[in-house]
Amino acid sequence: MKSLIQQIHQVDDAIVALQTLHAGQHVATEARGWTVREEIPAKHKFAARDFKDGDKVTMYGVTVGRTRGPVPEGALLTTENLVHAADPFVPESGLQGWIAPDVQQWRGRTFQGFKRSDGRAGTANLWLVVPLVFCENRNIAVMQSALNRALGYHRNSPYESYAQDLVTNWLKHGEAGALEGVSLGAGQRGLPQPLFPNVGGVKFLQHTFGCGGTRQDSDALCALIAGYLNNPNVAGATVLSLGCQHAQIAILEREIARQNPGFNKPLAVFEQQKAKSENDMLEKAMRATFAGVAAANLFKREPCPISQLTVGVKCGGSDGFSGISANPVVGRLSDLLCASGGASVLSEFPELCGAEQDLCRRCETPELAQRFAECMSEYDAQAKACGSGFDMNPSPGNIRDGLITDAIKSAGAATKGGSAPIVDVLDYGSPAVKRGGVSLLYAPGNDVECTTAMAGSGCNLILFTTGLGTPTGNPICPTLKISTNTELAQRMPDIIDFDTGALIRGEKTLQGLAEELLEFSLRTASGETVPKAVELGQDDFIPWKRGVSL
Repeated sequence: MKSLIQQIHQVDDAIVALQTLHAGQHVATEARGWTVREEIPAKHKFAARDFKDGDKVTMYGVTVGRTRGPVPEGALLTTENLVHAADPFVPESGLQGWIAPDVQQWRGRTFQGFKRSDGRAGTANLWLVVPLVFCENRNIAVMQSALNRALGYHRNSPYESYAQDLVTNWLKHGEAGALEGVSLGAGQRGLPQPLFPNVGGVKFLQHTFGCGGTRQDSDALCALIAGYLNNPNVAGATVLSLGCQHAQIAILEREIARQNPGFNKPLAVFEQQKAKSENDMLEKAMRATFAGVAAANLFKREPCPISQLTVGVKCGGSDGFSGISANPVVGRLSDLLCASGGASVLSEFPELCGAEQDLCRRCETPELAQRFAECMSEYDAQAKACGSGFDMNPSPGNIRDGLITDAIKSAGAATKGGSAPIVDVLDYGSPAVKRGGVSLLYAPGNDVECTTAMAGSGCNLILFTTGLGTPTGNPICPTLKISTNTELAQRMPDIIDFDTGALIRGEKTLQGLAEELLEFSLRTASGETVPKAVELGQDDFIPWKRGVSL
């Protein structure tokens, strides 16, 4: 029989409704039962006991809020009667021994990747074109328009023919009403046969950084770009610089050497203020890019060990099921991967609020626990200095779907990191190099700022869970979208790759879904499965301006 509710941890006094409950309805776990006092929408929580004003409320075994006024047993928990609260923590480590999962079936497993000279493996083979400053965005766009079509990477969008049909109908009938009869056809989506088939594309990045901000912002941008150049999914790159900006070529070169002293990928750099003309620079940049893509085409997929996967785990457009379906499934996959010698990266520091103590205890050394604690305290202080705070993290969509405090959201978000040891705490723009565990990456919760940071730290695959739906992708890192509920997967099949809704229905187990997802991830890493975000050309790239971004 399908369960109607879930008590995530045995000490929890906030109970999740797995489907909408009605006033007077009796529901129960194996341990005890309740009669709900009012309608409890699916994904929302009700009180498991009578609360007095100011009482702590617990989920996932941790404090997730305090009551505002008395709340009777069986009542709906809302933003009106529950406010964000989290327990204090101390940076102690090594108190949790990890029992690694059995990964016998994954021993010797490989994926078809692109081997790089530094020993790492890419899940993609791409050429990158990136500006050091926003002044070069137009030149980047010119190169993109010219090269993508010529090289066979132009996407034939159904919207192009739709726009042309609108024009045709207007010219034929001459009135706006005629446009209502024009419908969007299936069109041709995807890529034509490229000139260099072993190269997955030329990725043209644009951004609004590089000058005008603080020098620290420009340094962070150069570290991020260096991380993209160093990512194993990138075969080489073309970089455009204006010349006078804060983000100097010398800073980029310094960051490349810091991240990878043995860096030897082809890198073509052009500075407009030293060129004879814009046309001259673009001509040389296009020639270098063409030659670089031709050289990158010599790389071919070959067997690479599963230990070469570095998976970024991310959630966005989260709902009340995120922390009990998709995120735990990804967390179990993370454990399987780490036990197999691979690595995962957990970020979104504003969404780790309340889970700090558990993460500190998982740190391999006291120094790592201290570093993580300092990062969290620094981020919290910056938010408060701006008149904000972690409590303002949940979005209106989160709240509507049951994530009514940041601590509830964070406790569920942290489950993406599984239970493996934390082997490193990375600053923004630093590479994830340690294997066999989880690295914590100092970056915001904002979807694209975070995925941008993960790719910059060397992730070659991103697992992105969502309960509400989001088209987010990344230009160099294949991004799989994993739904928390089947209704979303059926309603938005154009953006969802994998559904964990069967866990909510009790039809599949956490372990079973994690194993299915790992198999799916290996096929994606091998190029056998193309993520929906890649099909859509969802190349989102937003550097983080060091400061408050929740």
